[in-house]
Amino acid sequence: MTRFVVVPQWQGSPAARAMLLIDGAEAIAGDLPRASSTRIDVPLEAGESLGSPVRRLSSLTRIRDLVAAELADRAESDGDQPTVVIGGDCGVAVPAVAHAATRHPGMAVVWFDAHGDLHSPDTSPSGAFAGMALRAVFGDGELSAGGAVTADRVILAGAREFEDAEAALVAATGLRVLGVADLADPEALADAVAATGADAVYIHVDLDVLDPAVMTGLTSAVPFGLAVADVTASIAALRARLPLAGASVCGFAPATPAAAVDDLGSILRIVGALA
Repeated sequence: MTRFVVVPQWQGSPAARAMLLIDGAEAIAGDLPRASSTRIDVPLEAGESLGSPVRRLSSLTRIRDLVAAELADRAESDGDQPTVVIGGDCGVAVPAVAHAATRHPGMAVVWFDAHGDLHSPDTSPSGAFAGMALRAVFGDGELSAGGAVTADRVILAGAREFEDAEAALVAATGLRVLGVADLADPEALADAVAATGADAVYIHVDLDVLDPAVMTGLTSAVPFGLAVADVTASIAALRARLPLAGASVCGFAPATPAAAVDDLGSILRIVGALA
């Protein structure tokens, strides 16, 4: 049985309405099976940078430790059943990836996102950790996963907005990027992951990978994104080839409760594909 860990973290987001991510996580949680779901009590305070370029680092560090402890407890009681982390901003995926990699050291990471999330603390113009999250998975710096997965086993899917430092990192590392057009073929993502030689896969979905026409509750929408069917078909094809090591869904920030209802059908289709 799939387990869910709900983490309504907002402190890693650069958005002016970042606290709406709390409402988004809670809205998704309301449609999850209660017996299989655990909620992390995220501190409400913004937190301090502690002399780091990363904004709100003290709160982010505390949440990271809570997520890591919860996932370790879940593994102790549930064995190797995959856990889906529900954010909040996409920074919550970093400790989840690190945990999954301890159990599946040969896994790949698929990162669905409209943005690169590839900044370092030194290159980020905002200091927001969400924009560094994927870099933290295979790089170093504050809150990193300690190189849990190397860049050659990371696939960035659906990204269409890169800042200069992120584009330079893609070129330097050879990070594989599949664009929106590539993902029209449901097997393209599975082929790319299989080519890494991975024996399992962690799948992260930032909902801003979707086209704004099908998802309104986004803090940083980017035009010309994926349809829900593109995401779910790619996930299904990938899961047919490799076991799921873990997953995360993040980035839902509905403006009102009514707006949340409008988007939840699409979100739950993605959650269902993962679970």
